[in-house]
Amino acid sequence: MPVRRPFSRLSRRPLLSLLRAAALAAIVAAGAPLALAQAVPATHTGAALPSTALPPAVEAALARAKLPREALTVFVADAEGRQPPRLAWRAQEPVNPASVMKLVTTYAALDLLGPAYTWSTPVYADGTVVDGTLHGNLYLRGQGDPTMVVERLWLLLRRVQALGIRRIAGDVVVDRGAFDAAVESDPAAFDGEPLRPYNASPDAFLVNFRTVTLDFTPEAGGRFAVVGAEPPLAGVSFPTRVPLGAGECGDWRAALQADFADPAQPRFAGALPAACGARSWPVAWPDAQRFGLRAIGGLWQQMGGQIDGQLRLGAVPAGARLLFEAASPPLGQVVRDINKYSNNVMTQQLFLTLGLTQRQRGSFDAARAAVRQWWTSRIGGSEPAPVMVNGAGLSREDRLTAAGLARMLQVAWRSPVMPELIASLPVMGVDGTLRNRPATTSAHLKTGSLRDVAAIAGYVDGAGGRRWVVVAIANDPTAGAARPAFDALVEWVARGG
Repeated sequence: MPVRRPFSRLSRRPLLSLLRAAALAAIVAAGAPLALAQAVPATHTGAALPSTALPPAVEAALARAKLPREALTVFVADAEGRQPPRLAWRAQEPVNPASVMKLVTTYAALDLLGPAYTWSTPVYADGTVVDGTLHGNLYLRGQGDPTMVVERLWLLLRRVQALGIRRIAGDVVVDRGAFDAAVESDPAAFDGEPLRPYNASPDAFLVNFRTVTLDFTPEAGGRFAVVGAEPPLAGVSFPTRVPLGAGECGDWRAALQADFADPAQPRFAGALPAACGARSWPVAWPDAQRFGLRAIGGLWQQMGGQIDGQLRLGAVPAGARLLFEAASPPLGQVVRDINKYSNNVMTQQLFLTLGLTQRQRGSFDAARAAVRQWWTSRIGGSEPAPVMVNGAGLSREDRLTAAGLARMLQVAWRSPVMPELIASLPVMGVDGTLRNRPATTSAHLKTGSLRDVAAIAGYVDGAGGRRWVVVAIANDPTAGAARPAFDALVEWVARGG
């Protein structure tokens, strides 16, 4: 079980830089979870809400985008929840929120577990250590840590070597039993893109988001590009180089003609256009269930270690002795990486952790039940609980209402964990998924997008120091065109209408 003690798509490079410093402090324990916040006074978000006209600037943006106003659902209210809503447009309509659903998962986790919560990865051994050799097996028990990136796995293995172990005469065994086997899904099922990191399934022993980054660096001679892989994967033979081709860069991934049919021997039948220069390609590894094992073996060998036995999956035996436990960064930091960069697999890890800690089972059913119970007790029965598939919003079946999400954000505003939640949201025009948006207003907003969904939700600073909760969701085949309307809405809220 996880230990209560004081990681859209995947954007790996920013995440690694954020987590690199966290890894250095990953072994430190902290305090207990916060108590639940006191009840929030009833707000004006009930079913009798009148629909009001959309602001003229929003109407104009929708007209330019040729997006029907009926595609939009909007709710704007003061963060305190003490005044009638400022704007309610189809706010009681259940809609697909895309990644804005991550707000529900991350706030529920902060509220139930506390911002100091950490995940633990225990390391065990059987047998004795003699002259640098472990005469037995090494065991690692995964318990859902979403932050085990390459750097943190290296630190864990370095701790093993610090115990005097350089050679393992037996096997390295990874225990993934904390999560039900049913959490594994077909990575091609959602959109037919199985190699996209955002489609990676959760794993009790999740390593580097089950993703390898392939680096292509042109040689000085100009005929080939050197191929590198991070992390190194034991038993996988990558091509050492690919030819450089002519023409524009364009769809360079397709030009490589990659073949991952045999995960142990990936091949590139094409060429990298020379016009591309150096490129990196994050790939969700096809042999996903053994990815963590291969990463352990590759890093251990790179660190000068030796494994005589096998890399295999299995359970930790009752007689194994505990060597140490590696702790993750605290939840307050993890939710920043989730919401700033909309990391799907990290969110699913967190969602399953709610099932594991609240219902003693690492399954999506248990997680959904835990969040439903939390919603009823903390947000109230006046707004229906969201329909959640995996907690990340990566689903066509997810549903919530703008009024319900706004109500939750008002409750969060008065919660002890409000600072951690707001700090986790992208800042308009500054960072995360909003770094390229206009920086004309001060706003902390979670974004969401699917093929037919666009959404924003969070907090906007208004005139006179007032804070506003803003939720805007578009469901339409052309929903991506709604972004200028969202920007106009945020500007309207900030300026006082």
